[in-house]
Amino acid sequence: MIFFYVLLSVYILAVNFYAFWLVKSQREEFEAEDGRAPRGDSKLVLAALFGGATAIYCAMFAYRYRLSNLLLMVAMPVLAVFNCYSFFLGYRGIALFL
Repeated sequence: MIFFYVLLSVYILAVNFYAFWLVKSQREEFEAEDGRAPRGDSKLVLAALFGGATAIYCAMFAYRYRLSNLLLMVAMPVLAVFNCYSFFLGYRGIALFL
């Protein structure tokens, strides 16, 4: 039973770490390209759907990057709530299953 809790916790940490790193790397590329248009949001949205919306939203404020993008500023908090609820259901499901 503990194995499933550890597995879900490691998944959550890995996805959020990757999402934070993704925003950081896009910020560094943006600074290196002398202000050219930023890359697409597909990787960010995909990482958010897999569970990294909270990290993306926090990283955007930490690095002050793409705060004017309406899609990201509206979708990330909504997906973060959905992710937190999904993780809650995952932990609860493990407890009820075993």
